[in-house]
Amino acid sequence: MIVAANFKMHKTRKETIKYLKELKRMDFKDVEVRVFPPFSALIEDELIGAQNAYPAINGAYTGEIGLEQLNEFNIKTLLIGHSERRHILGETQEFIAEKFNFYKQNGFRIFYCVGEPLEVRKKGIEAVVDYIKKQFEGIDLNYENLVIAYEPVWAIGTGVSASSEEIKETHREIKKLTKAPIIYGGSVKLNNIKEILEIENVDGVLVGSASLDVDVFRQMIEIAKEKK
Repeated sequence: MIVAANFKMHKTRKETIKYLKELKRMDFKDVEVRVFPPFSALIEDELIGAQNAYPAINGAYTGEIGLEQLNEFNIKTLLIGHSERRHILGETQEFIAEKFNFYKQNGFRIFYCVGEPLEVRKKGIEAVVDYIKKQFEGIDLNYENLVIAYEPVWAIGTGVSASSEEIKETHREIKKLTKAPIIYGGSVKLNNIKEILEIENVDGVLVGSASLDVDVFRQMIEIAKEKK
């Protein structure tokens, strides 16, 4: 079971250090826990991953960080393909695949996000699968250090999670394409995480705003620990 926190553009380095100290007071048992803070809050800790990185060791890429900076903090976990970077910042599938392959070559554990907008979901599961398959172009779905994060765009930050049936059918279809663990993200809250984790082929969750409160996130991990 995987429980990951995406802070997005929240928390300072000082706040992140305090958060991790509180978080690590608990026993994670068999749950894989990851925390993705902003670049300015990256620290050397086994739980920390980066929200994004440029596919280069270093170079003239203003506003980006690369392998050299991640190595400084001994970071080997990376989140890429998030819908906010696809839809707000305009990252193309070609560029995301370039990132994937660069960091795959460097042995990173990659959390790879996919998900459909509402207009696609309204067309049914076949349209959703076709859309997600396009997001897998150039991605090695057999990479042993891959985690797929299914995040329907219409459920991110809206407070509206996908229904259990929508999650179940989408994870089932993705599972046909890869043996990688598949986690769900999209308005995961303390009041729905148990139900989500009980859905077939859900191997964990990627939590956004609800993870900002360390006490809430700790409770989420406790629920995940109970999942066999």
